[in-house]
Amino acid sequence: MSTIAGVLGGLGPEATVDFLAKLVAGTDAERDQDHIRLLIDHNPTVPNRHDAIAGRDASVAPQLVDMATGLERSGADFLVMVCNTAHAFAEDIRAAVSVPFISIVDVTVEAVAAAGHRQVGVMAAEGCLEAGLYQKALEAAGCEAVLWSDEELQTFMALVYRIKAGERDDDISSGIARLATSLVFSGAEALIAGCTEIPLVLAPDSAPVPLYSSTDLLVQRTIDIAKGTP
Repeated sequence: MSTIAGVLGGLGPEATVDFLAKLVAGTDAERDQDHIRLLIDHNPTVPNRHDAIAGRDASVAPQLVDMATGLERSGADFLVMVCNTAHAFAEDIRAAVSVPFISIVDVTVEAVAAAGHRQVGVMAAEGCLEAGLYQKALEAAGCEAVLWSDEELQTFMALVYRIKAGERDDDISSGIARLATSLVFSGAEALIAGCTEIPLVLAPDSAPVPLYSSTDLLVQRTIDIAKGTP
């Protein structure tokens, strides 16, 4: 019998739908019953994670913990969260539940390090970068994070908020592609799409070096755990 996955979602909504669609598409299934059972808390009312990390607003840990404990009570055997930045509160979640919480950051860095990359460009939002989530994980794995300038980060954030608003104009995808190329010019030999909005507008083959989608890697890990794949 498949293990039940609990999904903390809605952060943002379209990124969660993208994750779920890829999860269904990536599951080896010939009938409905072959798919993974999911319990999903799609909660877009969680306040801005970037403001919380920067100290401009209260911590969002209570809301995330409430989601996690609710999923555990409902029968989830393990938890995943479709938002990189919200992983700044991962330890609060882990402390509140007894089931495993699978980190999208750890899963992504494991894949990058296993491929032998050492100079890794991190395409992530300001809260994620301010919390040092990828920088610390990459350093622990023997890799070095290549980051945007402050101006480039602000350009990225403006594009992300347009994506969250439902915009899909060509200048958004081209703008993010240029930001990816900038990291390569700065020495990155691989890129991490460390924001779940990025796959909505940028395909992996659009990058000049290998692009590791945190969404896609979390999808595969979720499938592997739920199906008991080693």
